[in-house]
Amino acid sequence: MGSKLRPLDDYVVIKVMEEEERTEGGIVLPDTAKEKPQKGKVVAVGPGKLLKNGERAKMSVKVGDVVLFGKYAGSEVRLGDEEYQIMHETEVLAVLEK
Repeated sequence: MGSKLRPLDDYVVIKVMEEEERTEGGIVLPDTAKEKPQKGKVVAVGPGKLLKNGERAKMSVKVGDVVLFGKYAGSEVRLGDEEYQIMHETEVLAVLEK
């Protein structure tokens, strides 16, 4: 990432992981037939949501986590050749654990 994204509050920056371009039967899918990726790797997290008492809520995801997110979650951002999603932590559906 040439430019560095520093998310604020409870935002998370996710590097989108591309889906396979072939079906199980070996058919190559054109770009128009591919579903939007819903999986990615967390590359940056904000400091946490600011609470009414002035403290920050602890983030439940960390840099390096592979996460699943909703099909229409967040906002797409392109920096150079890389595609990222920026979304609230609450839009992350799950962390994939090994």
